[in-house]
Amino acid sequence: MEVITRPSVELAVDLVARLLADRIAANPSIVLGLATGRTMERVYKRLVDSGTSFKRCRSFNLDEYVGLPESDIHSYRHYMQTHLFSKVDIDEANTHIPDGNAVDLNDAAERYENLISLSGGIEVQLLGIGAAGHIGFNEPLSSIMSRTRAKSLTPTTRAQNAEMFGGDINNVPKRALTMGVGTILDARELILLATGSAKASIVAKAVEGPITSMVSASAIQLHPNCKVIVDEAAAKELQGREYYDFVFENEPEWSSYQ
Repeated sequence: MEVITRPSVELAVDLVARLLADRIAANPSIVLGLATGRTMERVYKRLVDSGTSFKRCRSFNLDEYVGLPESDIHSYRHYMQTHLFSKVDIDEANTHIPDGNAVDLNDAAERYENLISLSGGIEVQLLGIGAAGHIGFNEPLSSIMSRTRAKSLTPTTRAQNAEMFGGDINNVPKRALTMGVGTILDARELILLATGSAKASIVAKAVEGPITSMVSASAIQLHPNCKVIVDEAAAKELQGREYYDFVFENEPEWSSYQ
C-alpha cells in the first residue's frame, strides 16, 4: 500500500483524476470500478474536462440502493449519468450498476459477479470510505471474502447520506446492493480517495489499524497494489506520515506527479 498526502482537496482530486486518465490512456479497453459521493463528483469533472475518451471502456459501479428506480434523482445510476456517463463518449451499454430493483436480489447479485468475471475482472477500482469504515456498502461485520449481495445500512451510513435526501434520514433507503469486500479485492489496482477532517480517524484505522470486519476498508491492507490518496485534513491522524511522504517524493513511479 502507498499513502499519498496532497496539500489540499483539489490536489488530491487532481492526482486521482490523473491516475485514472493515465490508466485509460494506457489501456483504452480498461474495465473500471467506479464509486459515488461528493468528492467523486470532482474527480469525474476533472476527467470530463480533460477530454479523456471512455469510448472503449467498461465500468462497474460499487453499489446501488435497493428500491430506488433508476430514474430517481437519488439513485446511483442517475448520479453516474449526471456526473460522468452523459458527458463522455462511453457506450452506456458498457456501464453497469447493481440492480437494486430486481425481484430476486440474490440472483441480481450473482449475475453482477458473473458479468464482472466475463468482462475479465476490474482493472482499477476507485473507492471512497464511509464514516462507518465501509468500502462500497460493506458495513461493519462484512466478511473479507464477501461477494456482491444486499446489505442493510447502519444508522451512521444513513445519517451520512441524509444530506442527499433533503437532510431527512427517514428518506434514505435502508438497504443497498453492493459489491463485496472480496469482489473489491479482486480488482488489480485499488485507488482510495478520502478528504476532510471528518475522515481522519477512519482513514487511520483503515490504513494503520488491525484488519477487521468491523472496518471493512481495513481489508485494503491485504491488496498488493493499493493507493490511498488523502488531503492534509484526512491525513492528520496517520502515524507513518513521514515515511509515506518520503516514498511519494522518492519513488520513480511518482516523479511525474510531483
